[in-house]
Amino acid sequence: MIHLPHVDRTRSGVLAALAAFFLWGILPIFWKLLSFLPPQSIVAQRTVWSLLLVFAIVFWSGEGRALLTGLKSPRALAWHLLSGSLLASNWLLYVWATLNGHIIEAALGYYLNPFFNMLFGALWFGDRNSRWQMMAIVLALTGVGIQIPAVGHFPWIAVVLAVTFSLYAVVRKKAPLGSLVGLAAETSLLAPFALAWLLFNHSSPAQAFGGSWGHAALIIGTGFATAVPLLCFGHATRTIRLTTLGILQFIGPTIQFFIGWKL
Repeated sequence: MIHLPHVDRTRSGVLAALAAFFLWGILPIFWKLLSFLPPQSIVAQRTVWSLLLVFAIVFWSGEGRALLTGLKSPRALAWHLLSGSLLASNWLLYVWATLNGHIIEAALGYYLNPFFNMLFGALWFGDRNSRWQMMAIVLALTGVGIQIPAVGHFPWIAVVLAVTFSLYAVVRKKAPLGSLVGLAAETSLLAPFALAWLLFNHSSPAQAFGGSWGHAALIIGTGFATAVPLLCFGHATRTIRLTTLGILQFIGPTIQFFIGWKL
C-alpha cells in the first residue's frame, strides 16, 4: 500500500478544522456563564490563561527552543503581533456581542467569514473552487442574504467579525511559526496588555477572580476554551486550503444560530 503523507496531512487538517468549529459553535454558552465580568476583562483573562496553558504545552512538547528563536526574529514578531492584534479585536467584539444579546448577528458574521476566506484564498494564495464548491458557496450566500434583513440594521458586528477573522487566517498561513509556537508567540505579545488591564481595573486578586471558587474555575477555563480551538484552527490553516476551510466553517455559526435562538 502506498503511503501518501500529504493525504494524511490534509485529513488531519480537516479533522482539526471540524474540532475547532464545533468548539467555537458551543462557546456562547460558556461566555454567558462569564457574564459577571465585562467583555474587556474576559478577553484579558482568556489571554493570560491561554498563555499559561500554551506555554506549558510548548515546553512539555520540546518546542521551547523554537519559541525562543521565533521571539528573537523581528520578522516573526511582526507577523505574530499583527495576527495577535486581529485575534484580540475579534475576541473583544465577539464576547461583547454575546453578552449584549447579539449572538445571532455574531453567528451571521461567522457565516460571512467563509466567503472572505475563499475571497482572500483566491487573492493571496491562488485557491480555486470546484463546481460543487461553487454551488455550495452560492447556496450558503443566498441563505446569508435572506438572514441579513432580519437583523434590522446594517450588520456591522457580522462584517467586522468576518473580516478580522479571515485576515487572521491569512496572516497565520503566511506567518513563519507553526500553530503551537505561533499561538504561544501571539499570546505572549498580547499578555502585557492583558495584565495591565487586569491590574488597573481590579483592586484585588479576589475581584479579578470573580469573588467565588466557581467563578475562578470558569475564569481559568477561559484558557482551555481559547487555546484548544485556536490550536486546532492554526493547524488547519497550515494544512488545508482556505477555500476548504471556508466551507467547513459553516459548522460553527450554524450551531451558534441554534444556541442564539434558544438563549
